[in-house]
Amino acid sequence: MPGLDRRNAPRTGVKKRNSVQMTTTGPIPPEVDGVPDAPTGRLTSPHPAPSTSVGGGDVPDPLTVGRRVRHVRQESGRTLGDVAAEIGMSASALSLIENGKREPRLSVLNALAQALGTQLSELLTTAPPSRRAALEIRLERAQRGEGYDALGLPRVKIGPRLPTEALEALVGLHEAMAASSAERAATPEHARRANLGLRERMRAADNYFGEIEDEAAQLLGAINYTGGPVGRVSVDRMAAHLGFSLVHTGDLPGSTRTVTDLQHKRIYLPQPEAGQHDSRSLALQALGHLVLGHDVPVDYAEFLTQRVEINYFAASVLMPQEGAVQLLRQAMDAKDIAIEDLRDAFAVSYETAAHRFTNLATRHLGIPVHFMRIGQDGVIYKAYENDGVIFPSDATGAIEGQRVCRAWTARRVFEQPDLSQAFCAYTDTRSGTYWCTAAIDRTPAGVFSVNVGVRYQDVKWMRGRETTHRATSRCPDPTCCNLPPADLADRWSGNAWPSARAHSHLLAAMPPGVFPGVDDTEVYRFLDRHAPA
Repeated sequence: MPGLDRRNAPRTGVKKRNSVQMTTTGPIPPEVDGVPDAPTGRLTSPHPAPSTSVGGGDVPDPLTVGRRVRHVRQESGRTLGDVAAEIGMSASALSLIENGKREPRLSVLNALAQALGTQLSELLTTAPPSRRAALEIRLERAQRGEGYDALGLPRVKIGPRLPTEALEALVGLHEAMAASSAERAATPEHARRANLGLRERMRAADNYFGEIEDEAAQLLGAINYTGGPVGRVSVDRMAAHLGFSLVHTGDLPGSTRTVTDLQHKRIYLPQPEAGQHDSRSLALQALGHLVLGHDVPVDYAEFLTQRVEINYFAASVLMPQEGAVQLLRQAMDAKDIAIEDLRDAFAVSYETAAHRFTNLATRHLGIPVHFMRIGQDGVIYKAYENDGVIFPSDATGAIEGQRVCRAWTARRVFEQPDLSQAFCAYTDTRSGTYWCTAAIDRTPAGVFSVNVGVRYQDVKWMRGRETTHRATSRCPDPTCCNLPPADLADRWSGNAWPSARAHSHLLAAMPPGVFPGVDDTEVYRFLDRHAPA
């Protein structure tokens, strides 16, 4: 697919590597509704284990000590039993030391050094005695790592009969897996990089993806859709056309939004307390995996891409391109484009209408746009732009989690007395002047602002352009809004000690699993409970 670089997958359905498809609800990177990913297990680090201090010197780990003892013994031409007998221990005990399975006391090491005619420091050198020994140590560490047992693989016996080439290959495989695991599990940085790359591809495509539009149109045609809002009955008919049934239930696993049973052709949805719009969108997102031929994602970047695609698919079904473009062009002719009209015409949420506007505005109307969803504290949860606006970002270019300027419309809307109405305003920024319209979205997770903006030269097409609200943003200049006003600072600096609300997900690794954050045991038990007899 242009822009998203989607792999060529068959359109007949999802390949059944797993028996379920799951959509998660955990902490999200703020793209267009995605969650972070991590592998199920983690091998030991390829870096050497830290040494310990004995008598003021550094002592290597038992594996290295054992290999040095073996190396010195073999170099001197002594047998295991011979040396063991000289120092008064059994050959099996000395073998455990040489294999790194027993940590020798310092007195034993002294005795071994004397028996082998060498210095104690020679046995305590942290460097492995040879390249072969170094490889053996690294493989042994990998096989002793906590994540190795989770792989379900037998342990390779490390001995002189194991060819060096095989040893190198095994070590290379383990350390490549460990590096990938560490990169993806240690921090959300992998998620941030993947999200940044995805947003760049979306911008390059003007957030418009023709293949998904075509798939949505074909599915609508299959149920003889003729126009207007796509209701729940129509969604049921689409599912039936694809051979699936929609089942609402009150006991979905807490880590999921929906669960698809590919064996029995059922899609389980939450009870519709959250409203009909949510139910339709969730059902269409689950169907999107089938229609778009998604495979089980191999990494977070692919997982995130699939999430963007199914969100796009659901919106293009709920707000079909032909009808939405016709409405927008009529509004453009009247110089009266409004997100509210899209929302009302297709009976969707304001945020869905705003997203859909970003899909169609540039390709069909020639209007570059930007979109934001932010919390009351100004932190960005989702964002998109192709109109040149400069979002706040960190050193990597990531914008999610950054705080937008207090002068921006997306934050000023929270200050309005009537939060039921969209708020329109102009903002002069370092990249130009933008007109924006923002609305409040109340959800169980909190209160958010949904903002759509255009360049000053394009405001002539928008309803609300006559607003007199205007502000100037000097960010990232800290004197704009990041530093408190001088009078407040003088009065309270040194006299305030706020207790910060710590978010544990800031320090957590990304949730593990092929479907990140999903508890597989919960899901499989759920499917067992609901499977037809």
